[in-house]
Amino acid sequence: MRAVRSAPFAVIECAGNLDELVVAEWNAEAERIFGYTADEAVGRRLADTIVSEPDAETFGRALGKESAPLRCTHARKDGRVVVCEWRYAPVLDDGGEPIRLLCFGQDVTEQVEAVEKFKEGDMILRAILGTVDAAVTRMDRDGVCTFHEGKTLQSLGLRSGQFVGLNVFDEPPAPMDMEPMRRAVRGEFVRTRVEAFGMAWETWLVPLTDERGERNGAVSFTLDATEAKVREDELKARLDLIERQQQVIRDLSTPIIEVWDSVLTLPMVGVVDSRRAADVMDDLLAAIVDKRARFAILDLTGVEVVDTETASYLIELIRAIRLLGAEGVITGIRPNVAQTMVSLGLDLSGIATVGNLRAGLKLCMRRVAADGAAPPGAPPRAPGGAAPRLPGSDGR
Repeated sequence: MRAVRSAPFAVIECAGNLDELVVAEWNAEAERIFGYTADEAVGRRLADTIVSEPDAETFGRALGKESAPLRCTHARKDGRVVVCEWRYAPVLDDGGEPIRLLCFGQDVTEQVEAVEKFKEGDMILRAILGTVDAAVTRMDRDGVCTFHEGKTLQSLGLRSGQFVGLNVFDEPPAPMDMEPMRRAVRGEFVRTRVEAFGMAWETWLVPLTDERGERNGAVSFTLDATEAKVREDELKARLDLIERQQQVIRDLSTPIIEVWDSVLTLPMVGVVDSRRAADVMDDLLAAIVDKRARFAILDLTGVEVVDTETASYLIELIRAIRLLGAEGVITGIRPNVAQTMVSLGLDLSGIATVGNLRAGLKLCMRRVAADGAAPPGAPPRAPGGAAPRLPGSDGR
């Protein structure tokens, strides 16, 4: 009897008929499961200790008629619900008539809850896979597919469960790239995007581990990404269009004009920031090389604000022009821009600066004439060797 009392399962000995069972013995595990001590339970009706669904009488009759095991839901002393799985054995008298009933119960509450959670998760998963254009594949630790479901399979010309039993490390039955699945089974997270059947598919392959942290296969989730790809392509096209428009605006805001043979002019208007100054440097230096220019005039008449970094860019631009064998001239510097350059302590020595674009053009023409050869297409010299007067060269 000591073994019965210390058994790892509930042992309840009942007396009386099946409709009115009375507790005669109650072991420690029964006490743990139902919350009643042996003193509280022994001598009481079974209905007053463990109340099953729908009632204790039904439980008693079921034990007497149904084949074991019998699973029932019970209320503990504290009101909590437990689920037990019961087996029974009748105690017979000398004539073979049952005089008592031994009930052996095992608490399966956690197992039942785990099964219910699994059923709920399975129900949710199948609802998703039956509605969303997606597919899920499960590979075990050896690479064998054990689950293959999803609405997307129809779009791919596959049936549910078609890959079950397929080993990803074997040669596929049809042309397929199995390498991402193999990498996932080896323990690597993989994300791929492919286009097939006129659609785009995005797949996440996630390696799995067991409770010991060892590799336990992988699961792949494939989603129809066609709409997302279309939106992505549209967005990319719009960004490309915006970039082209911005480039046109930048070109219009800083036009490089060949005002005379070998003389380029760059009129700048508005606020010149460091990015715009960098673009100007690239474009102007390329134009000097392309046009074989001897002079480049930077006209700042329309520039109202120049920041510290931009002012340094302009000075560097003049020096870069010299390295190409040409000469830079700055015209139209406004007072506030001049103050910025002076406050920075920039060295403007050796840089030609004049008040306006007309004066800058006259300066360039004088230096061309001083070189002894007029630019191609220039007006003929006046008698006596003097250069002809240009329209407006008197400053008007």
